[in-house]
Amino acid sequence: MTNKVADKWFSDVDFVSIADTVQGIMTSDGSMSILLDFERVLDQCNLYAFKNWIKGELVQGPDTSPYEVSCIFMWPEKLMPDTKAAKRLKKVGIKLKGVKKDIEVPIEVKNPDDFIQGTNYPKSVNRKVVLIKITIPRELMDDIKEGSIELANASINTEDLDDAYDEDLDKESSMTQDQQNPQG
Repeated sequence: MTNKVADKWFSDVDFVSIADTVQGIMTSDGSMSILLDFERVLDQCNLYAFKNWIKGELVQGPDTSPYEVSCIFMWPEKLMPDTKAAKRLKKVGIKLKGVKKDIEVPIEVKNPDDFIQGTNYPKSVNRKVVLIKITIPRELMDDIKEGSIELANASINTEDLDDAYDEDLDKESSMTQDQQNPQG
């Protein structure tokens, strides 16, 4: 899974860039909308049926172009996602790149010794992680979005439902009259 080209591409993912990504998403309705569409595609591909995919954390993106949208997700190496899902995604035109690397993260501060001496910054430790870049063609995102909008805006013919309820009410009222007038 590791190669030098992928390693260069993922080299700018660090704790600070992850924090910036999360903050950017929280302050941008456009990014959130794109991410919801991105997630909808992954869900339609039944990605979350495969082990550990649901546990991925967004660490970079969405990076958009007129033709595609990319995001990088991270997992602890021990919880690496099932690679069988990649075959399913590739069949519909989704591209994946992955790499294993170490990432430096701050430790949880429990006492003053957990800070770097003379600063207010916590000490850090290296964690082994798996980073996967998922790139979805815009056309696929648009197709799935339109399909879900059509379903969401679909009108239900309530006449059939009303008629069925009316029939049952008519039967019920005629039974009630028969019970009141047993000689009929």
